[in-house]
Formats: sequence, C-alpha cells, structure tokens
Amino acid sequence: MRGFDFAPLYRATVGFDRIADLMDRALTADVAQPTYPPYNIEKTAEDAYRISIAVAGFTPEELSVEVKEGALIVAARKAPETADKTYLHRGIATRAFERRFALADHVRVTGAAHEHGMLHVDLAREVPEAMKPRRIEIGRAGATETPAIEAKPVETSAV
Repeated sequence: MRGFDFAPLYRATVGFDRIADLMDRALTADVAQPTYPPYNIEKTAEDAYRISIAVAGFTPEELSVEVKEGALIVAARKAPETADKTYLHRGIATRAFERRFALADHVRVTGAAHEHGMLHVDLAREVPEAMKPRRIEIGRAGATETPAIEAKPVETSAV
C-alpha cells in the first residue's frame, strides 16, 4: 500500500495544502524516473543552489530554461542534422529531453550558463522581509497611553 491519508494534516493546519500535494505527487510518482540527462544539485551557499545538467552535444540555442507555475523546466531539442555523416559509433546521446524541478517558495532562478558541455542553473532563496524573525518591544503596564510600538528586525549571526 503506497497511499497515505492526508486528512489529519488538512484538519490540523491551514495553508499547508501545497506541501501535502507535493508529498502526494512524490509518493505516487512512477518508480522508473528518467535518468537522461544526468544532473547534480549543489548547495553553493546558505541560500544559494546550482543545478548542473550534462548537455553534451547541445548548443545554447537548442536549450531552453524557463520557470512556470513553481517549477523549473529545462528542455532541449536538437536541430536536424543537414550534412550526411556516417558514424562508426555514436555514444553521445542528443535526444530531446524535458527535465522538471519543483521549486520551493521564494526560490528564484538567478542565471544560467552553458560551458564545457554542462548547463549550470543558479538559484537563490530570498525570504521576504515580512517572513524574517522580528523582535517585538514589550510596552509598560500601567501607562496611561500606549504608544504604537515598531517591530525591529532580529540580528542573526552566521553559525
């Protein structure tokens, strides 16, 4: 049995339906995931990531990178060969592909580069100011008039 009931999650939380949907998709996905083209996902800094995809045989013009509906979509279509070539061995696969990566909230693509047969897509997580921790000043009890208190950002130190 591979199905899970997320009803308790929906009853006890508000706004986490995207996480439940993501878990449901991950658990019901086909076991045989495509392995072409090979790729790496690397954490380059605290809030920065890089996806490197092996795209040997493709030119930058034959590749497309787009962000749509919370997903990064990398696709390639090889232009038809015009010259008659005779291969004794053809080991470099240049078949068309489309690879999708689900992006978390507040993750955006900052750039893409094609070098030495690799496509590098850089990503950064940018947490909005409203979601960062803030320290709230506590007012005095017994004051005749309570002034409006401004919230100040919390200083965080890198550990």
